[in-house]
Amino acid sequence: MSWLDICALEDINPLGSRIVAGPKGDIAIFRTSNDEVFALDDRCPHKGGPLSQGLVYGKRVACPLHNWQIELESGQAVAPDVGCAHRHQAKVENGRVLLTLNTATECA
Repeated sequence: MSWLDICALEDINPLGSRIVAGPKGDIAIFRTSNDEVFALDDRCPHKGGPLSQGLVYGKRVACPLHNWQIELESGQAVAPDVGCAHRHQAKVENGRVLLTLNTATECA
């Protein structure tokens, strides 16, 4: 698996995000208050809203268009909503955010 060095962890605000260009569109990298990072396609499964502009809380992001709640770990919409934003593997190593673009993890 090939990892891309995206940025320093400090370059993403806690409870914030950063956008990177992916082969199939933008990818949003989210940072939680516990310095965990998650990466999802920057499109809400509902109407394609930019998840990178949503509010991050806990391990979820709220889509700015219609407030759908998306789990950062899985990309799944929180019930009663149904849908999934494709996720990508991301991690922090030595204070750097790394991302793999091999393939998006398919939604279950």
